[in-house]
Amino acid sequence: MDDGTGTERPKATVLQRVSSVLDADAHDATELDGGEVGSVYRVSFSDRPDVAVKVDDSPLGIEAAMLQYLDRSTPLPVPAVLHVEPELLVMSFIGGDDRFCERAERDLARHIASLHAVSAEAFGFPFDTLSGPFSQPNPWTDSWVDFFRERRLLPFARAARNAGVLPATEFDRVQQLADTLDTRLVEPATPSLLHGDIYPGNVVVADGTVRAVLDPAIYFGHAELDLAYVSRLESIGDAFFDEYCRHRDISAGYFEKRRDVYVAFHALENVRFFGDDGLPRLESALDRLGL
Repeated sequence: MDDGTGTERPKATVLQRVSSVLDADAHDATELDGGEVGSVYRVSFSDRPDVAVKVDDSPLGIEAAMLQYLDRSTPLPVPAVLHVEPELLVMSFIGGDDRFCERAERDLARHIASLHAVSAEAFGFPFDTLSGPFSQPNPWTDSWVDFFRERRLLPFARAARNAGVLPATEFDRVQQLADTLDTRLVEPATPSLLHGDIYPGNVVVADGTVRAVLDPAIYFGHAELDLAYVSRLESIGDAFFDEYCRHRDISAGYFEKRRDVYVAFHALENVRFFGDDGLPRLESALDRLGL
């Protein structure tokens, strides 16, 4: 029965679809906080483990392919893909306690260091991936600086400007940043596999242990980009970086010179997605870069 808000109808549809594709009797669906893309439900059964179900108007095959790649080719714990079709993704449900303590920080650092140890011969990925709802083009490129400029920074800036959420003044500042990347960034010794959007909201923890990492936006790039995404958050601090450095080096000058380049790009992503609410953070990063 509809409760007047319309919430019962989508839940009933999810139960029906999941029951059909898994050939099991799904009896309850609870909507979860699934981020900004699609709706996510925990679906329960009487005779099998719960599953997580994402539904969206756009095809979910790319997200499934990223999870399957991580499951197949890396040590990062991710949900298993149980079924995927246009607009429906069924995964194993992995629960946690949402307590992101120092022990969890250190465990996450070990997992991210292991992920960054996975390498390739160039920057990019075998297929184009997604960051939230936005396509990430990943043609194989020999230079990280070229890849970051031409496949990330400038395309996202142009898209945000064309959508009317990035004012001309800020676009010009981002263009100046792109023009000076050769003097601001360094090439890594080898490409690293990036998660692309690592933060506590995309990490399932229980008893201080990382049980799963969610919502990947993967490609091979510079590990410093993931580190900048982590370091923007007050909930992750010195413990993460102390543990990470036990497993992988962070090159000199990252914190002082390069971190804000990547912070600016993440802020640009948020402007593109959320609108001008993200502008102050972008402007602050550009200010710190002297632009």
